Amino acid sequence: MSIRTFALIYGLLFTALGIVGFIPAVITPYRGLQSDLWFQQGAGYLFGVFPVNLPLNLLHLAFGVWGIVVNQSGHAAIGYARSVAIVYAVLAVVGLIPGINTVFGLMPVYGNDVWLHALLAAGAAYFGFVRHAEAELAHRPAARGT
Repeated sequence: MSIRTFALIYGLLFTALGIVGFIPAVITPYRGLQSDLWFQQGAGYLFGVFPVNLPLNLLHLAFGVWGIVVNQSGHAAIGYARSVAIVYAVLAVVGLIPGINTVFGLMPVYGNDVWLHALLAAGAAYFGFVRHAEAELAHRPAARGT
């Protein structure tokens, strides 16, 4: 799969996640308010599994639109993949740390979001760093001995 195809697939996936996060029928509300979240709008569990709220849905939409837009350029798609890898790896780690696992009250990134964010980051890291480096090496001319 090319880096441009990767960006399009991730873009569509993130856009779908962001849109679905706004559909009340697929959100299981929290039992009571989550006192550690400043943003209670749209707060609940997506498909009863993944904690979400308005800012997290907007983040998913932003990464989705970005991926769709950059899929026309290989260099932009590489930057996108690297950004997704870094941001979502940070979110996965933050989700493991009590006290900041809501990104200081902005969005829930704990629970099942941790492994999902880690999985998304790993896929993006492969295409943004590993696969890109392999392609670079394959296109370099062989060194000549003297």
